[in-house]
Formats: sequence, C-alpha cells, structure tokens
Amino acid sequence: MARGGIDKDRSDGPERKCLATGEVQPKQGLIRFVVGPDGQVVPDVLGKLPGRGVYVTASRSAIATAVKKKLFARGFKAQVSVPEGMEDEIEGQVLRRLVELISLARKSGDAVAGYEKVKDWLAKEHARVLIQAIDGSGRGKSKLSTPHRGKFIGCLTADELGMAFGRQTVIHAALASGGLGKRVVEEAQRLQGLREMVGGKGRTEG
Repeated sequence: MARGGIDKDRSDGPERKCLATGEVQPKQGLIRFVVGPDGQVVPDVLGKLPGRGVYVTASRSAIATAVKKKLFARGFKAQVSVPEGMEDEIEGQVLRRLVELISLARKSGDAVAGYEKVKDWLAKEHARVLIQAIDGSGRGKSKLSTPHRGKFIGCLTADELGMAFGRQTVIHAALASGGLGKRVVEEAQRLQGLREMVGGKGRTEG
C-alpha cells in the first residue's frame, strides 16, 4: 500500500463497466450518471436516482474522456448535454459525502481527532484507518504509522477534515474497525481519484 493514499482492494460487491475505459470494476470505484428530464447528464454520486444509469471511473481523466469523446450519448443511446464544470460538481458532492460519513463516525464514537488521541488509538490497536491532512506538517505526520493491515487516507485538507469534527482544522484522525470505516475508505478512494490531476489543494501525496 502506498503511504500517500489508499490501497485499492478489489471488492466482492457488484461490478459495472466504465464507459470511458471499458474496464469492469466494483461499483464503489465508479460514478453513476443518469439523464435528467431536460436531456442533461446528471451525476448520481449516491447511486439512488431513478432511470437507466451508466458508470465512469471516479477520476477526472476518465470523466474528461467520456465528455470529450461524447461517450455519454453512446452509453445512453440518446442525444444528451453535459453541464459545464461537471467534474468540479462531482468532486464537491463526493467531498461532502465523505465529510458527512466521518462526522457520523465521530458521533457514534468510531472516530477521533488530534495527535494524542490518534496516537493512543494506534498504540491500543483500536484504530483501523489513519487519516491525515494533505497540508499538515510532514514531520508531524511521519510520527504516526498506518495500522497493521489497516488503511491510510490522505486526500483531505486540514480545513475539510476539520469540518467533519466540528473544528476549524484537523491534521490527524483515526477510525475504529467496523462501523462506517469501510464506507469512509470507499468514498475517500473516489475523492482521491477525482483529485489526482489537481495541483495544490487536496492533492494526494504519493
């Protein structure tokens, strides 16, 4: 597993074919799209909108390919329009969902923030996922290690991670095993993919 991101385990869950790459992969690594009443392509981040859906890998490059090559029209077998700035809208939706999931984990007692609390959870082998802000001090972050057989998330800024904990900023956080941990990791994988071509803010270390 790369220290700067999340290892991409394959899942036993439902799989779908990416419209842009042609690869078949687990649904949680894809973004679902449907067509609205006005013929406009609508990203369905939660996967709950009615209608026939097509799937694209959760990365800016794959979405850009689908737009450039007019693959949505082919996938839906209809003339469709794609809204300007759709990639940014998708990233924003995935970010909000990730923050919401971490916040829910915090409220249920399955997430903590702050160097000392995270260090304590790691020492007691209570932590399953280590989360560190991409813009935090490298020296400070290097003092904490990813749990054995655990996961590491490094695609959020300190401000974004702070929102999940009701604070201005958070550099270090951890999730316990079970609970919402698996869903948090899956959503973080999607956000990481959507940010891999973005310089500066939110870029995943690697």
